[in-house]
Amino acid sequence: MAYDVEKPDEQWRAELNPAEYAVLREAATEPAFTGEYTDTKTEGVYSCRACGADLFTSETKFASHCGWPSFFDPKDTDAVELIEDRSHGMVRTEVRCARCGSHLGHVFEGEGYPTPTDQRYCINSVALRLAPAEG
Repeated sequence: MAYDVEKPDEQWRAELNPAEYAVLREAATEPAFTGEYTDTKTEGVYSCRACGADLFTSETKFASHCGWPSFFDPKDTDAVELIEDRSHGMVRTEVRCARCGSHLGHVFEGEGYPTPTDQRYCINSVALRLAPAEG
């Protein structure tokens, strides 16, 4: 798949720190309850740390107590792409940035959270950058 933002691997390595690179470009997962945005209540927009695309807003963030930031819907339907992930002996749905293809986390459905979509976008903090709302 071709993305709007494509860079050679050496450039991604130069622009991202090792933890960011591992998650965004190699689909690693940051340890639970260690991420910068796990419990953040700040209002604003969460963008892709790799390319800056707007991905989620604080209005859709909720406390899932799973160890990672959780959102019930992306900012725009086309902000993320969903890909079947059969790694680790299970079937999950990977969430990637639709602009640069970076790994963000996974989305789960039907867990019973009291959200409008019954979805939990479980996203690595290190994949995001929060721009606080002005005011």
